[in-house]
Amino acid sequence: MHSQDHPTRRQLLGLAGGVAALGAVPIVTLRPAAATPAMLASAIRNVVGAAVVQPGKVKLDIPPLVENGNTVPITVSVSNPMTPDDYVRSIHVFNEKNPQPNVGNFYLGPRAGRAQISTRIRLADSQKIVAIAHLSDGSFWSVSADVVVTLAACTEEVI
Repeated sequence: MHSQDHPTRRQLLGLAGGVAALGAVPIVTLRPAAATPAMLASAIRNVVGAAVVQPGKVKLDIPPLVENGNTVPITVSVSNPMTPDDYVRSIHVFNEKNPQPNVGNFYLGPRAGRAQISTRIRLADSQKIVAIAHLSDGSFWSVSADVVVTLAACTEEVI
């Protein structure tokens, strides 16, 4: 065997030094960019287009004060009949300060029985939550609520 077939001591020490140097490189943590009211408005426009969103018909059940933003229960219901000619097509939930303002899109039909969804969401901070319902006649209806979060979610640092 030739000495070139096996790594030399110098090569192994160089490799070990390189690995050690990588361990000394500081790890940079990244946080998502801060959300803005403009991002919320843009997310809503992506759903409703140029349509006018009217207040009413939508009820938003969410605690006004939550201790932990990691799992916030939310229920959205729409007072509208669910008949073949008059029903709720979809319910959209938005938040003001999370990096992704469109929290969820829920699609319904006349056979859904009632226009209601329940889920849990994460909130990065105290903020406004907006729920919008799209009805079969093409109209959009909304409601909003302010939520105070004492322990924010979405703040884990990525390493």
